[in-house]
Amino acid sequence: MAVDVTVIGLGYVGLPLVQEATRAGLSVRGFDISERVVDGLNAGTSHIDDIDDDELREILDAGFRASTDEDVIREADVVVVCVPTPLGEGGGPDLGAVEGAVQAIARNLTPGTLVVLESTTYPGTTDEVVKPILETSGLTAGEDFHLAFSPERIDPGNAQFGAKNTPKVVGGYTPESGDRAAEFYGRFVDTVVRAKGTREAETAKLLENTYRHINIALVNEMARFCHDLGIDLWDVIEAAKTKPFGFQAFYPGPGVGGHCIPIDPNYLSYNVRAKLGYPFRFVELAQEINSTMPGYVVSRAQDILNEDGKALRGAKVLLLGITYKPNIADQRESPSVPVARHMLDKGADLVFHDPHAQTWAAFGDRVPRVADPVEDAVADADLVVLLQHHRAYDVDALAARAHRFFDTRGVAADGDGVHRL
Repeated sequence: MAVDVTVIGLGYVGLPLVQEATRAGLSVRGFDISERVVDGLNAGTSHIDDIDDDELREILDAGFRASTDEDVIREADVVVVCVPTPLGEGGGPDLGAVEGAVQAIARNLTPGTLVVLESTTYPGTTDEVVKPILETSGLTAGEDFHLAFSPERIDPGNAQFGAKNTPKVVGGYTPESGDRAAEFYGRFVDTVVRAKGTREAETAKLLENTYRHINIALVNEMARFCHDLGIDLWDVIEAAKTKPFGFQAFYPGPGVGGHCIPIDPNYLSYNVRAKLGYPFRFVELAQEINSTMPGYVVSRAQDILNEDGKALRGAKVLLLGITYKPNIADQRESPSVPVARHMLDKGADLVFHDPHAQTWAAFGDRVPRVADPVEDAVADADLVVLLQHHRAYDVDALAARAHRFFDTRGVAADGDGVHRL
């Protein structure tokens, strides 16, 4: 039985796509190599923050099913690839998951199918990696099947913008492939934006995140010298952002995390070095600055303790918020991990609390979670470090109970014992 679309990779990108397509009345199947993920989804248990179990039940009631059987690829008019592309050795993207997914499509590719890659990668991947693998099927891109790239723009935890109302960029291998992809996404996305081709669409995604990466590095570097000069950077930013044009506020923090900012700009830097032989200096400098922030946070923590004649070694330090962004459970690439590693290396007695995490995947029993209510642990700690500002935290109340409160997010009111990054 033919279905409208099969989504390969049922994580934080693929599952919201499934949701919007089913809401629009499309028949949808999912393919994932993880039996745990597939069995959980078919049983009605969601594994991502943005879709709860009730919403997943609506998706299942609309006819969606997940599978580890490649037959669901052969049945589809459209196949969308939403698999992860982490950094590999040497700083380039690890395309293992993409290549595996595309090989599965090639084994099941039928004439007239539209194949869309959504996984973030370097410019040229669709034409130079995906297309040749698909053509091992004996079919030719642009003639026998359509091929396009459409970058994912999922922002986990964003209540305002999701898969439906975030404009969708589409670039086709041929104009006809672009037309087909635009028509497909236009069935369930409010706005479709046509890029000239696959490379332009691939690069647009990298530009978006490189822009953020560089501007975050700017304010992270300013945080360091503003502290040394006795300037309140948070007040500086509040003043600067009153300008109604030509300025967008970015904020310092303990480092960058998640699936985009620490990873995506490196794809572009790697591609420039590999193909052109020279560095993308802005990206490499931003990476250098942002990657030093966890160490700087620990250095500041030492200074705060030293002011009261205490050493970090043996001090009881409570880290608040270990996820990479507020109000979600996602721990991917969280800067809290290198912060904790530096503190452990320096002998701190480390504990953590996060309303969205009962365990810390990176450390297990080495860094235990304190019991609720967290206020008791705050009062007991020599130093409390706010790494993530979850809405569940009454930051001012916690800061008032702490002996020393180090706020890396600039949200606590000034007070005795409060130190801001």
